[in-house]
Amino acid sequence: MFKKILVGIDGSEVSKSAFRIAIDEAKAWNIDINVIYVIETGMLSSIPADNTLEAIYSLLETEGKNTIDECQKLAGEAGIKVIPHIRQGHAGNEIIETAEEIDADLIILGSHGKSELDRILLGSVTGHVVRHSGITTMVVRS
Repeated sequence: MFKKILVGIDGSEVSKSAFRIAIDEAKAWNIDINVIYVIETGMLSSIPADNTLEAIYSLLETEGKNTIDECQKLAGEAGIKVIPHIRQGHAGNEIIETAEEIDADLIILGSHGKSELDRILLGSVTGHVVRHSGITTMVVRS
C-alpha cells in the first residue's frame, strides 16, 4: 500500500503518461498526488547573469506552473488532489530531496525527458533517481 506518491513532471509526453499512471495509483490507494517540476539551473550557469538569464528563468518557471496546472485539472477530473512542488537545481537531486521531505513511498518518473539532448547534456534524471534513492521508483515508458 502506498501512502504518498511523488511524480516528476516536465511537460513531455512521457511525463504525462507517468502522471496518468499516478492518477490510477492515487485512485487505488485513495491518496493525493505530489507533483514536482524542477527548473534545471545547471543549464543556466553559463548564461551571463543579466536580463537574459532572468527572462529564461521566468519562462521556465511559467512552463512549470502551466504544467502543474494541467496536472491539477486532469487529476481534478478524476477526483484526485494535487500537491505542487516547484524546485530549482539538479532535477535528480531535487526529486530525491523532495521525496524524502514529504516521506513519499513511491516516486513515478518518465523514462526520459523532453528530448534526447537533455539526456546527453544532463544525464538521465530518471537513472540518477533510480541509482541514488532508497524510495521505490516506478519508471514509465511511452
